[in-house]
Amino acid sequence: MPANFIKIESIDRLDSLFAESHQRPVVIFKHSTTCGISSGVFREVSALSSDVNIVVIQTHRDISMAITDRTGIRHESPQAIVLSRGMAAYHASHYDIEAAHIEESLAGSEDHA
Repeated sequence: MPANFIKIESIDRLDSLFAESHQRPVVIFKHSTTCGISSGVFREVSALSSDVNIVVIQTHRDISMAITDRTGIRHESPQAIVLSRGMAAYHASHYDIEAAHIEESLAGSEDHA
C-alpha cells in the first residue's frame, strides 16, 4: 500500500502531530515543489506503507520553521523526520532519505511508545 500523504497546513495541525507522537510515531516530510531532488525523494517516500504528513515549503514556510524550532533540526529540503514522544527519533535530508530507514525508525519507535 503506498503512502497516504496528509498536508500540514496549519500550526494547529502541527501541534496535533506533536501530541499524537506521544501515542505513536509520526512521519513528517518537508517537500519543495520546485526542486528536482525533492521530487525524486518524494517518489522514495511514497513507498512507505504509512501516513506521511507533508509540508510544502513554498506555501507553508512558517510551519517548516516551526518544525525546526521544535526539533532543533536545521531546515533542509527535502527532509524526513519521525517524531516519537514529541522529539525527533529519526531525520534525514536529500538523498539520505530512504523509505526502508523510515520504516525501521517507525518500527523501533513503536516498540518504545
